[in-house]
Amino acid sequence: MKSIRSVYKVGHGPSSSHTVGPYNAAMLIKNRYPDCDRIEVTLYGSLAYTGEGHGTGKAIRSVLPDAEIRFDTVTKDLPFPNTMLFRIFRDGKETDSVRVFSVGGGSIKVENETSQDEIDVYPHGSFGEMLRECADDGLTLMQFIDRYEAPGLRDHLRGVWHAMEACVERGLENEGILPGGLNVSRKAKILFTKRCYNESSDVTMNRLIAAYAYAASEENASEEIVVTAPTCGSCGVIPSVFYYMAHDRGFPEDEIIEALAVAGLIGNIIRTNASISGAECGCQAEIGSACSMAAGGLAYLYGLDNSQIEYAAEVAMEHHLGLTCDPVHGLVQIPCIERNAVAAMRAISAVNISRFLAETRKISFDDIIATMYQTGKDMDERYKETSHGGLAALYASKDPD
Repeated sequence: MKSIRSVYKVGHGPSSSHTVGPYNAAMLIKNRYPDCDRIEVTLYGSLAYTGEGHGTGKAIRSVLPDAEIRFDTVTKDLPFPNTMLFRIFRDGKETDSVRVFSVGGGSIKVENETSQDEIDVYPHGSFGEMLRECADDGLTLMQFIDRYEAPGLRDHLRGVWHAMEACVERGLENEGILPGGLNVSRKAKILFTKRCYNESSDVTMNRLIAAYAYAASEENASEEIVVTAPTCGSCGVIPSVFYYMAHDRGFPEDEIIEALAVAGLIGNIIRTNASISGAECGCQAEIGSACSMAAGGLAYLYGLDNSQIEYAAEVAMEHHLGLTCDPVHGLVQIPCIERNAVAAMRAISAVNISRFLAETRKISFDDIIATMYQTGKDMDERYKETSHGGLAALYASKDPD
């Protein structure tokens, strides 16, 4: 199993493969060739067909502002559907070229090279195996993570956390209409500032968490910098829960970082043994995974034991089974933004259940992840990020445009 560092990627929304991956590829090229005169980028396959609408060029130019970008929709027989070719020039001559693949979740692979993302650091194949080691050696999940991850994990996650915080805070300030043609208004600032008369503490908590989730998700829809957690479409769930715990409940940053690590471990298991891709398994694989990660991380933050953490993550995923991915107009807006807020609140409910009922549970986290994966495989492709079924199709049939 790979390092949990690869679960969280910082880059432009709205698509992990089309914006975060190319953003990270551009960063790699910038760092590798700091003194070049000119860079040409050719996008192939899916990146060429839909990259313009997804903001792939914007993501690349945020790192390489003078890059010349070309869309090649002719070349076939690619080694991977999302392929980029970077050509490097110095003194008017091409000195090197690098082919990079955007392989999903914001991860990239350089042709003929092995990246840190591809190196196994955990010998375990399931959460159950991890928990047995923890029980045998008396480890918390954070101590278990520290046993296998390379030094510097906390510093890495601190950077991830600061990017999440910045995303939420930008989203709370921004107003207006989201791009894409649906004329969806930003709502985060309204949720954050509009208080009901005689509002209870529970209502305040739900309103603020929803505001934080909307804030991050609206930034994603606007093609701004977000963190895949584990994807762009589900980027509001974990930040909203942890932002509330840090800024409204006063949990210190060091504890938030550890909770983020535990959440990442859960996401890593899902990614390894099932999928975090809406195109492969529907929205259960994106929002369901994010909810499961947030619940597990929050349970750790609350000081619950390993069994309770597992149960929180299992409950969160179980009640997203079968959730379809049918985005209206193919945009990450309806129903995606609202789903982030609902899933964030559901994560808290899952933790509350696990606190009292973990000893009565019958289903393991590994079982529910296997069930999610099989459900996704059985799902009709119209409900897996094609916009050909469900809400997207119904909305389109009524849309006068």
